[in-house]
Amino acid sequence: MHPSSKFAWGDAAEMRAFVNRIAFAQIVIVADGKPASAQAPLVIAPDGSVRFHLSRANRLTALLDGAAVLASVIGTHFYVSPDWYRTENQVPTWNYRLVEIEGVARQLDEPELRHLLDQLSAAQEAQLAPKPSWTSGKMDPHKLDLMVRAITGFAIEDPKLSGAIKMGQNKLEVERRGAIAALRVLGKQAEADEMEALL
Repeated sequence: MHPSSKFAWGDAAEMRAFVNRIAFAQIVIVADGKPASAQAPLVIAPDGSVRFHLSRANRLTALLDGAAVLASVIGTHFYVSPDWYRTENQVPTWNYRLVEIEGVARQLDEPELRHLLDQLSAAQEAQLAPKPSWTSGKMDPHKLDLMVRAITGFAIEDPKLSGAIKMGQNKLEVERRGAIAALRVLGKQAEADEMEALL
């Protein structure tokens, strides 16, 4: 997490909405004195816990229950050329938006895991409208059981969320506007919009 308070993201509701929109994280633990990571889809449940699942074959699966975990969710990120600021003596940088989630993982039981899968698919399918939503009810129950047995679900209960939005807030407005204009010329509208929203 960036140490500068200029980039601190303090709105908890915004961070939760961001996590649920991105819905994918780098999961990191320390195992045998070394960092170990995996990638996982995740969702913030109505009770505030963060829930995710991994393949049973993933080496982290056997290590996660009771482990301290860090989940990093990154959104928009992009390179910023110093030329874009239109002022001298600038250096290249990288702009980004992210949320880190810290807590202790607990393994879910099977009903909780099935509920997690339904939550995840419902949230993602809603973004594909007007396509009719896929649900687990469309699967043969035996095949669904086989697939559920191939994964393990986890919850981070009472998670600590911290976020950073680094979009050039440490630069003069004229410099930021120069970077925004350059991004737009390159067709990077979403990136330019992210910067412009914070002017």
